[in-house]
Amino acid sequence: METLQATFFLFVFVPLVNPAPPLQQESLQFYEYDTDVSMGSLTQRDYEMQPKDIRKDGINVSLDTSLMLQSDDSQLDVPPTKDTNLPTCLLCVCLSGSVYCEEIDIEAVPPLPKETAYLYARFNKIKRIAASDFADITTLRRIDFSGNRIEEIEDGAFAKLLLLEELSLAENRLVKLPVLPPKLTTFNANQNRIKSRGIKANAFKKLTNLAYLYLGHNALESVPLNLPESLRILHLQYNNITTITDDTFCKSNNTRYIRTRMDEIRMEGNPIVLAKHVNAFSCLRMLPVGTYY
Repeated sequence: METLQATFFLFVFVPLVNPAPPLQQESLQFYEYDTDVSMGSLTQRDYEMQPKDIRKDGINVSLDTSLMLQSDDSQLDVPPTKDTNLPTCLLCVCLSGSVYCEEIDIEAVPPLPKETAYLYARFNKIKRIAASDFADITTLRRIDFSGNRIEEIEDGAFAKLLLLEELSLAENRLVKLPVLPPKLTTFNANQNRIKSRGIKANAFKKLTNLAYLYLGHNALESVPLNLPESLRILHLQYNNITTITDDTFCKSNNTRYIRTRMDEIRMEGNPIVLAKHVNAFSCLRMLPVGTYY
């Protein structure tokens, strides 16, 4: 009798599994401007992202790689930066309208993806900001250049940034301020080399949304003129301020005028004795911080 051989086929059914969901964007807070530290770094590196391993489609990938996988095609097409041969979104981290280019030693503002809303380029070697750097990026709302080597900002560099609300130029080498965009709410130029002649008389007058102004640790000889009514916090500590007038904060011709929004003025570390200028503070709800004797 012939031996019958049967061939058995084993079919294994593997259930389909949906790929892992994309990494959710974490909530990143903009650092608090200024501290009580007099000469140390006034910025806190609260954006540092620790490397993590995550899974995407069953494959272990690094956080940076995952972020790149989430970037849209337009971001991947950003041209190379001026200082490397890498496209911006490979050199930096591009995530949901934010570009993080921190501590990578770039010497110029990198080309940004269109629709960029937030740029963090802290602690680099940028020396100059050109008008062409933001000519096509009108969607910016926040820019942070803290801790660079910026000495010059070309006229009109921020002219087209009509949505910009927060701008930090702290810890640079500026001797004068650029023309600022109209919708700013927060401006930080702490720890530069700005003198009073480097600030135009009407530099802040039309900034009707400006609430936080930080000019501490510079070389100002006087309080800037025409401060807007919207101002809540003004830091002028550790400058060279020697004079103040009755019209600096108040209106000498209107004894009933009160600055209702001003919550804090810091003027410690200046050679001025504030007690000699009592009338200059008559419209304030509280006296400035500083030397009174």
